[in-house]
Amino acid sequence: MKPRLHKTVMMVGMMGAGKSAVGKELAHVLGVPFVDSDAEIERAANATIAEIFSRDGEAFFRDKEARVIARLIEGEPCVLSVGGGAFLRADTREKVSELGVSVWLKADLDTLWSRVKRKDTRPLLRTPNPRQTLADLMSAREPSYAQADLIVATTADYAIETTALKVVEALAERPDVLEKLESPPA
Repeated sequence: MKPRLHKTVMMVGMMGAGKSAVGKELAHVLGVPFVDSDAEIERAANATIAEIFSRDGEAFFRDKEARVIARLIEGEPCVLSVGGGAFLRADTREKVSELGVSVWLKADLDTLWSRVKRKDTRPLLRTPNPRQTLADLMSAREPSYAQADLIVATTADYAIETTALKVVEALAERPDVLEKLESPPA
């Protein structure tokens, strides 16, 4: 039997940490829906994140993102993947801590860079030195990420399934979040 999830699990961390990939696997393991806040925002705006950034700016995007996350965290328990900057807002961190649980997928710079360097879908990395920009973002964001309810390390050699199981192990330490259902006697 699958364990029962009582609260939404919000996957936080840097771009390239695996929030979406691990989140989808985690949702599968737990038997709950997977929701990507960026996809929800794109659907509502009928535009890509890069287009929203370009047209309306980052501040506008972050406000929309906070509203979408607040709505999603209040819904039925699911696994929620959010953009790398979402957890920087104190009001978002408080709302998630109150109604859900945040999991920081912590990866080192080399792992992150190896995963994002060939993608052109990252508006914040459209700079003359994107690796340095990634390092600067990581340095600025880690104090906020460190406030996550749970921290799970991920490395380049971990399979998605391995990282998802490490998240399940971390969640199992929180009976308010994850109820382990015992198998019925044979």
